[in-house]
Amino acid sequence: MVTPASARAPTTSAGAAARVLQDAVASALGWLGQAAAQPRAAFATSFGAEDMVLLDLIVRHVPAIEVFTLDTGRLHEETHALMQRVEQRYGRVVQVHFPDALALRELLRTQGVNGFYGSVEQRRACCEVRKVQPLGLALAGRGAWVTGQRAAQSATRVALRPAEPDAARPGLVKFNPLHDWTEAEVWDYLRAHEVPVNALHARGYPSIGCAPCTRAVSAGEDIRAGRWWWEDATLRECGLHRRGSHASAGEPAAAPALAQAAS
Repeated sequence: MVTPASARAPTTSAGAAARVLQDAVASALGWLGQAAAQPRAAFATSFGAEDMVLLDLIVRHVPAIEVFTLDTGRLHEETHALMQRVEQRYGRVVQVHFPDALALRELLRTQGVNGFYGSVEQRRACCEVRKVQPLGLALAGRGAWVTGQRAAQSATRVALRPAEPDAARPGLVKFNPLHDWTEAEVWDYLRAHEVPVNALHARGYPSIGCAPCTRAVSAGEDIRAGRWWWEDATLRECGLHRRGSHASAGEPAAAPALAQAAS
């Protein structure tokens, strides 16, 4: 496995690093256990590095959590190749959801094949059809949604909490088991367990979405700088992770009453 340069941890003792990772895994498993206690809990994976950590943890320790992914129709070939490797290693554990054909046809009629470059509104309309609507169908009737988000990923996620109500779907609790993990811890886990990863990570893509909307990042850039890079950094979300309108960047929506997971 080739580790991105941005994820290479500073020199430290192997024992100390192992203990830090062990504590991080215990915390994540605690939150996954709470998610599994909710009705029809599910994990939505995009097959990024964080999501591969969670997929490995879920398959090995919390198989009651269902796993699904959204194939937008514009994914990188490297992402599809990883999906095949995941099936070979873990079995056919990932359900695949696609955009509605009629909604997609109307989107292309109104804005063209690559209309999302034209404005934030057009890009969000594309994300709505290709990602948000299929996600809504996949999450219908569920009590818990597990994500691979980390607070350190971007300016739009600094207020992330380990468990919080989903602003767009009343009654659904969103669990972010890796909310306080560092990028180095993510890659330490992937290496330690020989988890397959997307080949694009080694080519400068720390965050991977649809092919037309993702580019490699340069040294020193935010790890999500390659996502919708032509837009303002505070607007670079696809709409899957909406926060409550009453919450500011530093004031997250109120979290549900859940027991604190082990840390």
